[in-house]
Amino acid sequence: MSHGKLRTEKNCLNCGNIVEEKFCPHCGQENIEPKQPFHSLFTHFVEDFTHYDGQFWKTIKYLLFRPGKLTNEYLAGKRQQYVVPVKLYIFISFITFFLFSLYSPVSTDQVFNDRVVNNEAKKNMANELKSDEVLGQINAIKPLGKEDSLALLKVQNFVKDSAKFDELIEETDMNSKLSESSAYRGFKTKSEYDKYQKLHPSWLNRFDRPFAYKFFELKKMEISKKEIFIKFFEIAFHNLPKALFIYLPIFAFFLWLFHNKKMWWYFDHGIFTLHYFSFLLLIITIMWLTGKVFNLLPDNGFVNLIQTLGGFVITIYALIYFFLAHHRVYHAGKKFSVFIGVILFFINFFAFSFLLVGLMALSFLMLK
Repeated sequence: MSHGKLRTEKNCLNCGNIVEEKFCPHCGQENIEPKQPFHSLFTHFVEDFTHYDGQFWKTIKYLLFRPGKLTNEYLAGKRQQYVVPVKLYIFISFITFFLFSLYSPVSTDQVFNDRVVNNEAKKNMANELKSDEVLGQINAIKPLGKEDSLALLKVQNFVKDSAKFDELIEETDMNSKLSESSAYRGFKTKSEYDKYQKLHPSWLNRFDRPFAYKFFELKKMEISKKEIFIKFFEIAFHNLPKALFIYLPIFAFFLWLFHNKKMWWYFDHGIFTLHYFSFLLLIITIMWLTGKVFNLLPDNGFVNLIQTLGGFVITIYALIYFFLAHHRVYHAGKKFSVFIGVILFFINFFAFSFLLVGLMALSFLMLK
């Protein structure tokens, strides 16, 4: 791979050593002309990462279709022909979240607007169906079949619940602001909250106080619930890659707990974790992109069947990927890999859920 035109001179521009071929044997710099076209600024980045000699694509092929292969190769010392695990994870993570943030066919505002329109339509429908005349006409239809009776029962239940529905819409009106009556755990003002905290001191207050102060701050700013939700979602989305990166060593720690400490170092589990998380992000990106492609195709039964079957196959493969990779990397029996995999699934489910709760709490505190 060459980034540009080779120099006729044989002296390295970086260290001054003699360069017999393309690269300096002393510092490794490529002996090319220092002045390059402007577009090379972008092509160099792509070339440096994807390595058109096959390093990147070989890594992706093994990552997707050879569970555990990359980890075994790296731990065996065969590292030059593959992308470094940390670099691989960071690149895939960047691409995944960049695409998610870049492609948004329906904005958050549009979602709320559509919800408001749908809510109004439902309320109007409920008001029309409340008419005794309409219900009388429906009931007068003779004879009523089984399907007609079920449909009528659903309509009547909808009408009965319409009052509750109206109350729910009013309570969750996202366009409304935090009113004077809005309270945090029964306290409408910051002074009321502080007064109660002084009369009832507790070590839990130091954890609760930041959330209470943030609530009263948002209330004072008089912003709508819709704006609060949008800002909360944006902050949480931007913090999610950080949360995943933080969870990497935690996942590796759980692996370390269940394996021989003399045979497997924490470093080994870290490499396995980087490859596994890279696979998960890559498979999520592929499924997301595939869904976008299918959305462009005609909506018919065959296309929907192919999409459903494809999604099912990819999901099943993603679920068994860990067991295959674990079996091949740790040379464990299939039953043991399944046993360890199930235990780790539940442990990581609760641990990551706890991390997500912390992420949401942090996102709320970062609202401005």
